Amino acid sequence: MNKDGLQLIWFRSDLRITDNTALIHACHSGRPVIALYIATPKQWYEHTVAPIQIDLIQRRLLVLQQQLHTLNIPLLICEVDDYTSIPELMKNLVNQHHISHVFCNKQDEWNEKQRDHSVNQALVEKQVKVSIFDDSCAIAPGRVKTKQGGTFKVFTPFRREWLNVYHSLLPEAQPAPQAVVLHPITSELLAQSATSVSFSYPEKDSAFWPVEEDDIRRQLQAFCLEKVHLYNEHRDIPAIDGTSCLSPYLAIGALSVRQCISILRSEFPHCLESSEQGAFIWLNELIWREFYRHLTESYGKLSRNQPFHAWTTKIRWRSADDELKCWQQGETGFPIVDAAMKQLLATGWMHNRLRMIVASFLTKDLLIDWREGEKWFMSQLIDGDFASNNGGWQWAASTGTDAQPYFRVFNPTLQGQRFDPNGDFIRKWIKELKDVPNKYIHTPHLWDGANTLNYPKPIVDHKQARLLAIETFKQAKIFNQENMLAAK
Repeated sequence: MNKDGLQLIWFRSDLRITDNTALIHACHSGRPVIALYIATPKQWYEHTVAPIQIDLIQRRLLVLQQQLHTLNIPLLICEVDDYTSIPELMKNLVNQHHISHVFCNKQDEWNEKQRDHSVNQALVEKQVKVSIFDDSCAIAPGRVKTKQGGTFKVFTPFRREWLNVYHSLLPEAQPAPQAVVLHPITSELLAQSATSVSFSYPEKDSAFWPVEEDDIRRQLQAFCLEKVHLYNEHRDIPAIDGTSCLSPYLAIGALSVRQCISILRSEFPHCLESSEQGAFIWLNELIWREFYRHLTESYGKLSRNQPFHAWTTKIRWRSADDELKCWQQGETGFPIVDAAMKQLLATGWMHNRLRMIVASFLTKDLLIDWREGEKWFMSQLIDGDFASNNGGWQWAASTGTDAQPYFRVFNPTLQGQRFDPNGDFIRKWIKELKDVPNKYIHTPHLWDGANTLNYPKPIVDHKQARLLAIETFKQAKIFNQENMLAAK
């Protein structure tokens, strides 16, 4: 191993210089540093990554490049087909730039773990050291354990223990590292910095979402100062701008969860204890994010297209392509569902309460496999994040751990009446309903003027669909139990 070689920081879903564990360690080595980002368009296709998220990444990479430039670190941006091509690329870079040590932050999904294992094997052969750090969570997966040393499967006890561990560690967001020494190789690479970034992938404009460091930080601070105290009252009302809208930055790692909690605690020092305050309620959402990441790390089957509960593989999902398309395009005849889906199509984002409503509708009212919804969300969401998306869908479909019980089925009409009582959100996204009276905004098919509307009638009877869903899940559970008894 060449101890005098350069250091390489490999960026993945951690596109920031502040509070980046791998970058900090690479810079503290005292050696010159090269940064790397590898685009994998074929892999993105397989993972149905949204074009709008890739556009956000492309724009963020230019910001990251500028920030790294101030640290004397050039950013190489490479493109290969998929993960299987990365080991060879890494070996070539190691030879070309005399790299002796590679630093990166851990990713917990199955394919990413296999990629890192292959890269590690390839680099060990080249006598290159690889250091991988836990960075995506405030408390690393494996640190929040049950008394028996296992992984929590229920959120509330997980949160209780997470808070205990957090109190003992008090992890803080770390500042960006100091500039590193230059080297002839890094000096030459700095002079060749890219002026644009474009990958071989479909494009969808993400310009609505700023990517500059100061803008993201201001958005976080403004939320904590101006909105979080009302978060508990406003977070479920889609017509109100009451959420943080920081999820796209957390998804690509332009912002860390530690940064979020650090600023939250600086404004609300007692937020860890005051469970009724809006600050704690938002913290609770961040802990849900941690919960799903811990589960993803512990249960590889979750990122291999499998449900958490094995008995749910017996559910007889309906094959209904026409109804699936109606759901995707926001043409189900249920206004709150359709408005949410149209928001997703137009912006690449959806309010969290609405994500639960539309997921319940697909899996319970239409009885369509949750994996169809999970895939569609990932193909559209600017904040697509495997662990959170998978966890949310399995929660709604009653296939996941600590999920919504299968016999509790959201009534989409009542959900709309409760969270968008006057139809403000609905009218914003469904222009055809702008003249429908408030009394009928959630049931426009019952309005006297329904025949004049260019809006579909409900594609399903909720009462009947609810009964069918409950019976279908019940039969799947009985069938599974009978099989288990027969196996004994």
